[in-house]
Amino acid sequence: MDGKAHSEAVAAVAARTRQLFETKTPYRVYHGSTNSTRRSYKNASNIVDTSSLNRVLKIDPLTKTALVEPNVPMDALVTATLSHNLIPLVVMEFPGITVGGGFSGTSGESSSFRYGAFDATINWIEIVLPNGDVQRASKTAENKDLFWGAASAFGTMGVVTLLEVQLRDAAQYVELTYTHVNNFEKVVSTLQKETADSSANDYVDGITFSLDSTVICTGKLVDTIPPDSESNSPKRFLRARDPWFYVHAQRIEKSLLKTGNETHRDYIPLVDYLFRYDRGAFWTGRYAFRYFLTPFNRITRFLLNPFMHTRVMYRALHRSGLSDFHVVQDVGVPYAHANEFAGWVDKTLHTYPIWLCPLRLRRTTPDAAHGLHAELADPTVPEYLNFGVWGPISFNRRECVRLNRELEQEVSRLDGKKCLYAHAYYTEDEFWAEYDRHSYDKLRGKYGASYLPSVYDKVKVDVDAEEAAARASVGAMLLTFVWGIWPIAGLYGVYRAVLGGDYLLKKERRVKIPVGGRKQD
Repeated sequence: MDGKAHSEAVAAVAARTRQLFETKTPYRVYHGSTNSTRRSYKNASNIVDTSSLNRVLKIDPLTKTALVEPNVPMDALVTATLSHNLIPLVVMEFPGITVGGGFSGTSGESSSFRYGAFDATINWIEIVLPNGDVQRASKTAENKDLFWGAASAFGTMGVVTLLEVQLRDAAQYVELTYTHVNNFEKVVSTLQKETADSSANDYVDGITFSLDSTVICTGKLVDTIPPDSESNSPKRFLRARDPWFYVHAQRIEKSLLKTGNETHRDYIPLVDYLFRYDRGAFWTGRYAFRYFLTPFNRITRFLLNPFMHTRVMYRALHRSGLSDFHVVQDVGVPYAHANEFAGWVDKTLHTYPIWLCPLRLRRTTPDAAHGLHAELADPTVPEYLNFGVWGPISFNRRECVRLNRELEQEVSRLDGKKCLYAHAYYTEDEFWAEYDRHSYDKLRGKYGASYLPSVYDKVKVDVDAEEAAARASVGAMLLTFVWGIWPIAGLYGVYRAVLGGDYLLKKERRVKIPVGGRKQD
């Protein structure tokens, strides 16, 4: 445990926040990377830099916990915990998503029907308050209000510098069963059935290819492949020669339709399962092939594989600005309204595939009713089905905004919740009608954070301001015009992603992760 290095890094963060607090200068936190569609503020003058907080300090096999700094990415955390035959309860599907990002945002994955969002799997945090004081806040003991207020608050309560993450026993493989369902109403009932008994499955999610064709994936942790299995060899997804997971699932969908069989089963090495969506970023990488008029097949996926990992794709997305013309939204809709929402997406956006992930957001811990999401402590909060709706919808910026706003309004009408990692198009009044402003502002006042940017300030998209800035000078107008010429934005995004991140040139940036689940002797 490198306690000295951690203490020094925290002291530097505390000194910087104290300096900004004295002049009441609002600050933003620079983490070193992002898996959000929101812009980074690395070069701003009012930055608190936490990029050095990137270590796993301790893993305790007895308590099944890990002490982790906030900028540790998922692949590094999994590598560290697997050395003790353990894994986190919830592992976000992209290797570059960090522990701090998972806590401060709303992050869930296919085990979230069982354990909740990632923040629900954290025992306690160390946090630097805006005045520079270093505090500890936990679920059930000290500063409980601060703990729950900081969860999913995007750093607007202070700077999280350490987290204790809950772990569980690992296994060698995930036994993944694919079930084809040809009716979305039945999809909803099947997912409810598969998640009703939290001990029946370890992982549950699904991919909807159309309203009448969904593949539901249910996984169980196992250590061996039965000799009578459909395949005696494990199915892998992380190597360049492996299929993208969604492409494999779509092949299974077509095979099940052709044969009339209901299910197919794979045995997937645990790490391959956890990061199965990294290559191609689910299926959004396919849109890059379309943008650059490139054939989409096994050969081109192999050749372009270095560009198709989420770390590179997110850098390209930020640099190019192409996310401004997409819908990139994760929204949770109560099961009672899931069929209606799927119909709305089909009719209005017709964006496929769609990711389905059962998500338990209700907070069952006592005294959890604090902050932006205080209402989630209400025992009547329903179970949600998360819809991942991602894809290009219009190269007219105003039309793209209109459709994103319609999606937000439909989610609100159906009593759903939207994940705020992505662009938000709410007006301020609309935003605070969805979230608990009274509890949030009260807590920010108590801990001296009122002068910091609010969550709304961080996530809002102001198209009027964008257009005004573009009209401010002839140079800006010319740049906007040139940027709109295909494929300049995309080429620049790729160039900056590779050059700026050195991702293809410096292999040491990549984390070596084991093939199987358990530590190999």
